[in-house]
Amino acid sequence: MRIFVGNLASDVNEDELKTLFAQQGKVLSVKIFRDMLIRISKGFGIIEMLVKVEAQKAIDLLNTFELKGKQLVVIEARAQKPRGSNGKIY
Repeated sequence: MRIFVGNLASDVNEDELKTLFAQQGKVLSVKIFRDMLIRISKGFGIIEMLVKVEAQKAIDLLNTFELKGKQLVVIEARAQKPRGSNGKIY
């Protein structure tokens, strides 16, 4: 299950998020999105967890959890829309 994590402090790293979420279950991957030029966090990321029940527990427990002075926003990630198509068929 993919989990969206928002309102991250700029100095939070992938290892810290993995450690936090691993307390609830098996974490497959952690990705914090960063500005491509200056490599500063955009303040959000995606966590992938193996077991849906564990992922839901992480969402329930960590939504509004304070990490480095900011309250996290933790929700189930929505499916990505295809990039660049704008829904038009050519």
